[in-house]
Amino acid sequence: MLRTYWLALTAFLLPVSAFAQSSDMVRVPAQIDEGAIPLHGAYVPGADGGEIWTDVGTERWVRNVTQPTLLPVLPDEQVATGAAVIVVPGGGFQFVSIDNEGYPIAQWLADRGIAAFVLKYRVMETPVPEDEFSVHMDRMFAPTPETVPIDIREGLSVAVVDAQAALELVEARSEVWAIDPSRIGMLGFSAGAMTTLGITLKDGDAPRPDFIGYIYGPMTPVDISGEVPPMFAALAVDDSLFGDQGFGLVESWKDGGGAVELHYYASGGHGFGSYKRGVTADGWFDQFISWMKAQGLLDIPVEE
Repeated sequence: MLRTYWLALTAFLLPVSAFAQSSDMVRVPAQIDEGAIPLHGAYVPGADGGEIWTDVGTERWVRNVTQPTLLPVLPDEQVATGAAVIVVPGGGFQFVSIDNEGYPIAQWLADRGIAAFVLKYRVMETPVPEDEFSVHMDRMFAPTPETVPIDIREGLSVAVVDAQAALELVEARSEVWAIDPSRIGMLGFSAGAMTTLGITLKDGDAPRPDFIGYIYGPMTPVDISGEVPPMFAALAVDDSLFGDQGFGLVESWKDGGGAVELHYYASGGHGFGSYKRGVTADGWFDQFISWMKAQGLLDIPVEE
């Protein structure tokens, strides 16, 4: 039943060719959460409350996360630039898309000298049995007039708390990880983009990312009161969730004095992430790296 659900969901979000992954689609680490650092204190055995790793098509989704973690994927010293990016996968706050929008993205960053950190944040509770989980997800992606809707915004505030803890941890250990504390950014996908935006616009004196990548997140306008970091935004025309919302977010960023670059691809659907499918959205990552270079984020300081 879950396979049937996956095929239906993929048809809704992505072209069928998304199943054809490239050789770049690596999975790090080989073992689940090997080397991940618990957030909000030390790891407590059993505190995950029955976290579930679900195989869905070519991916794994992590659901019922109750103990968030941060996985460092560090570059070789020979290529390290000192920049860092916290990767925040999507999943509608129902799961964490740990493969498509997590591990491979982190590996690509590390290969280019950028310290990467995959955030597995807490999500809303979903039914444990896979068939019941499929029914639950139908409420989001295939609702009927009798469907009780799921308000995914209920998961945003907790995800933002976990993202804040991740940013504070990376800043606190910046010297250990050879990171420039003034070049720590976030790269969020869908719900992860919403989380990234939430921490960026959060009131108070808590640390904020120095730059952000906003990948197929909502494009509705936001209120900006104060400085905002540079933003790289990417979206596809045929994104079934946010492709026809206009560009209010980009306009808000521009009007608020923030630097912003938008890539609006002719095709790619929602969730193109680390897939290579012969569409224009395939190029988003290389363009993100070029943007980082243009911002001076990959400049290696010269020791005097």
